[in-house]
Amino acid sequence: MQEALHSGSATGMTLDQLPLGQEASITGVDWPSLPPEEARRLQALGLDSGARVTVAHRGIFGGGDPLAVTVGRMTVALRRFHAHAMTVEPV
Repeated sequence: MQEALHSGSATGMTLDQLPLGQEASITGVDWPSLPPEEARRLQALGLDSGARVTVAHRGIFGGGDPLAVTVGRMTVALRRFHAHAMTVEPV
């Protein structure tokens, strides 16, 4: 996999904590915390360090699962577990 989580984020915020509609840049991903096949899928979708993302929607049941995350012109459904592994910095 690629680099591990960057601990130097100014906010220390994870993607699951990002307010709805707030654009952010992914500053690090804790790839070892994710199952390898799921990590590869997320990378293939462009969810990696440097990507600009926005949380478009949160599910209303089960603690807000899933999250609808916009990356580029695509919207991807993520489990909160996946979003928690991604550190972001609002832009």
